[in-house]
Amino acid sequence: MTEPDPAEHRPAYLRLRRKETRIRPDQELALTQLRQRLNTQREHPGERLTENSLIRIAIDLLLTREHTLTGGDETALRTQLDL
Repeated sequence: MTEPDPAEHRPAYLRLRRKETRIRPDQELALTQLRQRLNTQREHPGERLTENSLIRIAIDLLLTREHTLTGGDETALRTQLDL
């Protein structure tokens, strides 16, 4: 029988890697408001959403489109993604 991975028993945030990014003030405000709204609408107890949770989800969403992305800078990618 295989021994359980001790990392599985650590809190979720300790199993993740730290990556810092800079965001615009409007992004910060919108992210905070979205987190607050989603946490207010929660129907089940459990882990609360954080801004970091939403950023990880946004990264995963972007990565689902990686095969279609060809832009060489942020402006080109934003245009290609209709942002």
